[in-house]
Amino acid sequence: MFLPFLALAILLIFSPTTIATTSSEIKNSTHEIFNVKESIAQLDTKPQTPFENQEEFHVDNEIEQENGNWKLKLKLIHRDKLQIPHFPYNNNKVFEGRINRDLKRVSSIIHRIQNGGVNYRVEEFGSDLISGMDQGSGEYFVRIGVGSPAKNQYMVLDSGSDIVWVQCQPCTQCYHQSDPVFDPSLSVSFTGVPCGSSVCDRVENSGCHSGRCKYEVMYGDGSYTKGTMAIETLTFGHTMVKNVAIGCGHSNSGMFTAAAGLLGLGGGSMSLVGQLGGQTGGAFSYCLVSRGTDLTGSLEFGRGVLPVGAAWVPLIRNPLIPSFYYIGLSGLGVGGVRVPILEDVFKITELGDGGVVMDTGTAVTRLPSEAYVAFRDAFVAETASLPRASAVSIFDTCYDLDGFVTVRVPTVSFFLSGGQILTLPARNFLIPVNDKGTFCFAFAPSPSKLSIIGNIQQEGIQISFDGANGFVGFGPNIC
Repeated sequence: MFLPFLALAILLIFSPTTIATTSSEIKNSTHEIFNVKESIAQLDTKPQTPFENQEEFHVDNEIEQENGNWKLKLKLIHRDKLQIPHFPYNNNKVFEGRINRDLKRVSSIIHRIQNGGVNYRVEEFGSDLISGMDQGSGEYFVRIGVGSPAKNQYMVLDSGSDIVWVQCQPCTQCYHQSDPVFDPSLSVSFTGVPCGSSVCDRVENSGCHSGRCKYEVMYGDGSYTKGTMAIETLTFGHTMVKNVAIGCGHSNSGMFTAAAGLLGLGGGSMSLVGQLGGQTGGAFSYCLVSRGTDLTGSLEFGRGVLPVGAAWVPLIRNPLIPSFYYIGLSGLGVGGVRVPILEDVFKITELGDGGVVMDTGTAVTRLPSEAYVAFRDAFVAETASLPRASAVSIFDTCYDLDGFVTVRVPTVSFFLSGGQILTLPARNFLIPVNDKGTFCFAFAPSPSKLSIIGNIQQEGIQISFDGANGFVGFGPNIC
């Protein structure tokens, strides 16, 4: 969820200890020349009607099979590229809506961890519907076919969820989506899941109604989906993947607007990654492109997509919440200098609190307060020559760059476990919040001990997960 900002081309260069971003505009490893004018120009990007040029988001025939292992590639688009009927794009409300979504997303993640990863049953359903572009849904969409014959649907990419679901007819309550709601009665491959099946046993909060397996998921932000489990065929390009367990949601509400449902990529057995299992070796990779461009990102599955030359760091598992992908973070840097922060601030406690989660659905990176304050103060000290602006929403460190063409800013780095250092381009931490030249430092304090690496900081960097061996890789490709 979030704000548009500059899209500069970057090149990732790797050594055994450093992951650094460089471009023709970077003067040295401690500071970067940031193009303010181009960044503001990106705010003029308008969404397109989703029914226009839908096929451009397909990737045809990009599934390969070798020795029983799959290699699958899909394109990703940012939700701001879509405009749904009856909800016209309103640029003045985009920022407020994105921040509200982000606050709810963070609250949802913390809520799940504090309650041992349990998604509570939905006891009651209200009639309130959060919809429209002002509130929106997840940040990045993939387009896949559901059923036979396949009906194309936009799905929210979510690395923190363990279920694949779509809105289904008949709908007792459905939010607005950009495609017609999926009708299972028109699909010859749709099969309901019996209550006593192994699939139903793996579904959290499962129930039984008329012999069919029910599912209910309520997210911490108040969004929910409720319906029946089914076995269905999903189509990627022209290739069909049969026997995928999906939720067929007949009652749904919340912050999923424009998308038909959610493509869960979490670490659990019911996610798409978990269900593909041995076919892909638990491996997937994605590239998130900047929001203000006409480019698309990519989502790939299979061990064949794991890049040579990536900088690999261990994945950390939190027994309380196996859905989330944790990484080791030992510190933060500003202007090439490590900020004095205790490493313990970023570790998972014996109670399962804390740690650092990689999340595609959160935009703004959150850090524990003591780490954030030290990090922010170091950045402020290095940008003392830039004119300050008032705080904006969750951002307490903003600058008035109206009239500037370029500015010199310090680099920002993540010190990862194993000695790797990820240095970000300026567009990944200095973002425009309006068209008046106000830019803000794209980090915020966490309301708990948990740190979340959001999608702003992930953009432009190929990120790969090797679930079978327990590693996450950064680079070497760019997007």
